[in-house]
Amino acid sequence: MNRSETIVNLTKALAVFHAKVGKIKKDAKNPFFKSNYASLSNILDEIDDPLLESGLVITQFPDEDGLVSMLIHAESGEFISSNYRMPVAKQNDPQALGSSITYARRYAITSILSLNVEDDDGNKGAQPPKKQPEAPIQPQAPEKPWLDKGQGLDKAMEYLRTGGNIATIEAKYRLSTEIRKNLQTVLDTIQNG
Repeated sequence: MNRSETIVNLTKALAVFHAKVGKIKKDAKNPFFKSNYASLSNILDEIDDPLLESGLVITQFPDEDGLVSMLIHAESGEFISSNYRMPVAKQNDPQALGSSITYARRYAITSILSLNVEDDDGNKGAQPPKKQPEAPIQPQAPEKPWLDKGQGLDKAMEYLRTGGNIATIEAKYRLSTEIRKNLQTVLDTIQNG
């Protein structure tokens, strides 16, 4: 692993990121091993807004030694990076290389961000498939949007001022720790004022 001289700002931003990102759901199926996993596309969709709101950028690129993954704090320029060697099943096969890059990117992102992903794809891939009846995947409820600091937060605060409660807001939105504290402060002021 490589890193900038300091990572204080990056560490603080990671704490904000983890308050905003939820569990990453399995959305894809490996038909050969009959296992479910979180696709790269799904992971990127789930982390996009929390990264942006936290001031973090992740970038990945292949080089001659494998896949380089960098997590950067945009404002300070602090970073951590790591290189992952990518074994390719068939040499001189662009599709095999592409598959290897996608697989490596998926695991490198989940590792560098310490994401909570229920993913046994790699473990099952190393074992022969077992003959078991296939259980249907239950549909998941759509993920609630994050309550942002702009107009959405202003409306939520106005709702509290007119007799609303935080539980109703939480039923509609995901709240970061900071937003929850702001709403609780408004509610306390109303109740004590």
